[in-house]
Amino acid sequence: MANASEPTQATSALGATSTTEEVLAGVNLRGKRILVTGVSAGLGVETARSLAAHGAHVVGAARDLAKARAATEQVRKDVAANGGSFELVELDLANLKSVHACADQLLAKDERFDLVIANAGVMATPFGHTADGFEMQFGTNHLGHFALVNRIARLIREGGRLINLSSLGHRFSNVDLEDPNFERTPYQPFVAYGRSKTANILFSVAFDRRHRDRGVRAAAVHPGVIQTELARHVDASQIQKIIDQRNQQLAAEGKAPMKWKTIPQGAATSVWAGVVAPADEIGGRYCEDCHVSKIVPDSVPVDAITEGVRGYALDAKNAEALWKKSEELLGESF
Repeated sequence: MANASEPTQATSALGATSTTEEVLAGVNLRGKRILVTGVSAGLGVETARSLAAHGAHVVGAARDLAKARAATEQVRKDVAANGGSFELVELDLANLKSVHACADQLLAKDERFDLVIANAGVMATPFGHTADGFEMQFGTNHLGHFALVNRIARLIREGGRLINLSSLGHRFSNVDLEDPNFERTPYQPFVAYGRSKTANILFSVAFDRRHRDRGVRAAAVHPGVIQTELARHVDASQIQKIIDQRNQQLAAEGKAPMKWKTIPQGAATSVWAGVVAPADEIGGRYCEDCHVSKIVPDSVPVDAITEGVRGYALDAKNAEALWKKSEELLGESF
């Protein structure tokens, strides 16, 4: 982020166990304006809290404002003590009417953002549709953010950044631009999640290409494996199966078993990529554990990967095809 004071800790020392406070050690964000979506629970609340605690003015977006007010009580306490500020705006990413209203509200204020963190999302939901008829996960995780961010893109000031929260789940599936709403494909919750999380990365790639000439960069991040409300639709046995597979692969690589991240550890990579990491290092890339990830060949089985990003998720042609399809689905061009 432009003009934030230099951190006292070298970014090379940061990793999987780093917390938001460790990432932001010595960083003063006074005068910075930041938009964070999904501030009613988990990572969104911690992301907003850590940034506001270092002096930023944070605008938190949430579908349920009453829930968000209760969840962000600590944010307001930290704001009062450290010179930052915090406000809430209503945003339901599964309803384009709400997305448009939120964008219009922000545009009417005409106040610039130094950073936008597209944090909100759903995971492995039962088959369903958004208010506008899109498959729930693709519609919420990708199309809702695609519409919001592009509508307010001019508010991101020169030197600003867009950080899209993706997931290791992107490895489950590439996007399917021929059947984005599972009209011809049997619905599988984690395949749908994978498609949406790949879309988050591809959106970052395409947005970065369009805006870097004016100094705005975009990146996608995987926060890590964390116990949050995101997993409320997933059976505990499914989660355990995934963990067991991951631990088998870690053991084969001579690595220690997987550990759940805490929420401050999970929010750390979003904050690192948004504030601390060099812009040219993260622009158009996928990051995890406070570093830029390496590409894993598509031929490597998903259960044999412990870190890294699939090549299809960073492919420029794939990113442009998704952008075009997203505009087509939304009925507007950006």
